[in-house]
Amino acid sequence: MTELEKCLAGELYDCHNPIFLDYKNRTRELLASYNSLPYGRKQEKTHLLRQLFGSMGTNVSVATPFLCDYGRNMHLGNNVSINMNCTFVDCNEIRIGNNVLIASNVQIYTATHPIDLEERLVHDWNPESGAYFCHTRALPVRIGNGCWLGGGVIVLPGITIGEGTVIGAGSVVTRNIPSHCVAAGNPCRVIRNINGTQQQ
Repeated sequence: MTELEKCLAGELYDCHNPIFLDYKNRTRELLASYNSLPYGRKQEKTHLLRQLFGSMGTNVSVATPFLCDYGRNMHLGNNVSINMNCTFVDCNEIRIGNNVLIASNVQIYTATHPIDLEERLVHDWNPESGAYFCHTRALPVRIGNGCWLGGGVIVLPGITIGEGTVIGAGSVVTRNIPSHCVAAGNPCRVIRNINGTQQQ
């Protein structure tokens, strides 16, 4: 398998492989252009976002500043609003459904590293290799249709948030959250169903 195939399969991979460095260089150039555009130049912004993202629906708004790793692994539906100062580390896929609101300072991560130090370190690493000194893994994140993520929410790798769910401001989402509920806290937990039923 190539390093890209390992990455998208959720296996350990070298994030300093030339293909990823090429992705990052292209993304940084697009982001520099995007983040420097005035608010009102929406057609130009949309054009840049379509170059940046893997796919994007209609009526998508991404406030500046905005940061992402590759861009190409992000897939956005229709009617998506991403507020200012968000960071999406899209080493694997980030899929965002239709009619989604993402508030300011939200962070979505797909990249992670092994917990065990012996597994995390590359034991035959040397500075001349060009490789990264530790192993990386990337797991996809899915945000369902109709979700609202409050300000400062952090979503960890491999998480799925079900459709219609609201995540309270400042929450750290460490596990999957079901559809049609309000969830909040660190770690984020379900508080109630959207219809008012209390969760146990």
